[in-house]
Amino acid sequence: MRHDLRMGLGDIWPAMLAAVPIGFLFGALAAAKGLSPLEVLVMSALVFAGGAQFAAVELWTTPAPIFALVFSTLLINARHVLMSASLAPKLGGFSLGQKLAGLYYMADENWALAEKRARTHRLTPAYWFGLTVPFMLCWLMTSTLGATIGAAMGDPRRLGADFAFTALFIALVAAFWKGRVTFWTVAAAGIASALTYRLAGPPWHVLAGAACGLLAAWIAAGTEPAAVAEEATP
Repeated sequence: MRHDLRMGLGDIWPAMLAAVPIGFLFGALAAAKGLSPLEVLVMSALVFAGGAQFAAVELWTTPAPIFALVFSTLLINARHVLMSASLAPKLGGFSLGQKLAGLYYMADENWALAEKRARTHRLTPAYWFGLTVPFMLCWLMTSTLGATIGAAMGDPRRLGADFAFTALFIALVAAFWKGRVTFWTVAAAGIASALTYRLAGPPWHVLAGAACGLLAAWIAAGTEPAAVAEEATP
């Protein structure tokens, strides 16, 4: 148990470092929209979804456009249905309470690291919470601190801090790379997402990227049976 906990902590720390400037940036933007540090803390704790929170802040006005906020959040976080479906078969050692508590704070980073871990080891609650709890606390602290000192910190984007998550996701994709199917999946998802972002804007690019990536993976795997075995081999 302690070994798995240490492994989780060791695997998540690069994602935590990447989350620091993004958390500060979100907190500062939320404060500029009139949210208090306490409101930012509560939002981060209840929503815990960076992309959806940024979208909500961009749409935030007085009075709040409830329908637009709910719709954009649901659309951006729709990918979590696919993520949880892929992870669920690997949670055999989890109690119902551990699944409910742990998966509530599932994010792209701890999901990807858990999937990578599950290729070679049994996924345990200790490893999952070793990933999830520090990452969640990091987001809560940095977003709240960003709201507290907002104006004084300036815009982290001028230092390129907004590229931190992009760099992290490139590293995660590289860790998952298994050949032809991976290439076509990433290419289709990336191109579809970029085009949709340019033509229709957010949050539609998330849905387009996920749908095209799934379709490309299905076609690529179906046209080359050996690729399926390649992808399934640890």
